[in-house]
Amino acid sequence: MAPRYLHTMVRVKDLEKTMAFFELLDLKETRRIDNDGGRFTLVFMAPEGQEECPVELTYNWDGDEGLPSDGRHFGHLAYRVENIYDLCQKLMDNGVTINRPPRDGHMAFVRSPDNISIELLQEGDALPPQEPWSSMENTGHW
Repeated sequence: MAPRYLHTMVRVKDLEKTMAFFELLDLKETRRIDNDGGRFTLVFMAPEGQEECPVELTYNWDGDEGLPSDGRHFGHLAYRVENIYDLCQKLMDNGVTINRPPRDGHMAFVRSPDNISIELLQEGDALPPQEPWSSMENTGHW
């Protein structure tokens, strides 16, 4: 039997702020584990109808001094989206920086509050170029 994808685990510094970010991507909390003995919380979030593909947010109650400050130690999370322009506008309206705007109507990169790189890919064919996106420059590295 082939391996089956379970989840991507991301250590977070501010659980509520990170959950709010993923809620902007329309992910919902599907499961939560509070471990008093280990002093940590695990929150699983996934898009509706894709509960088998969650991101696991791991929050250590006493902090996590070993957490890299750049959050780039694992790569990125990728989500296919219905309308990349609409979602990027929603994210910008909520203070999220678009590191790689969707100039091509196909792909964008944003960062979570913990500096995790999130790739957004347009479902189906790329959307036609649309302003202001088509003339935007990158605002950072992804």
